[in-house]
Amino acid sequence: MTARQFTTSEAYEHEGYCPGHPWYYFLGGRPRRPREILEVTRQNGYQGHAREDIKAADGMAEPKRSGTLRAMRDKFKADLARDISRYRECVRQLRKTDWKIPDGSEVVSSGDIHTALSLKHNHMVNNFAHLILLDELLAKQADLFDF
Repeated sequence: MTARQFTTSEAYEHEGYCPGHPWYYFLGGRPRRPREILEVTRQNGYQGHAREDIKAADGMAEPKRSGTLRAMRDKFKADLARDISRYRECVRQLRKTDWKIPDGSEVVSSGDIHTALSLKHNHMVNNFAHLILLDELLAKQADLFDF
């Protein structure tokens, strides 16, 4: 299986950067809502960094398969909740601070808040991708008798 990269459309980008890059926020890109991140992840078809582990669990015999997939889903849901909470904290911090580039300056680095936002965005993409894949796999009933 070939790993699918997460790609975005121009409508999702700002000045050539996607929300997964610190410069997206540094250059004034609007922080995306979690629902928007979910929809872009769903449209993209990306399955997350743990896709191979999830696929391996899907290959297990029942009832171990379902139990393992549900445990993974619970873990990724908890991770996602923490990531969304931190992402929202970062968005509030970004809005409180004026991060404009001074005229004529040669800025070579974004700030910590921009990096934190891009990392949380990427964590949310991965967790959403894992949850989408897990929900698809759990919706299929595996054959209990391997026929």
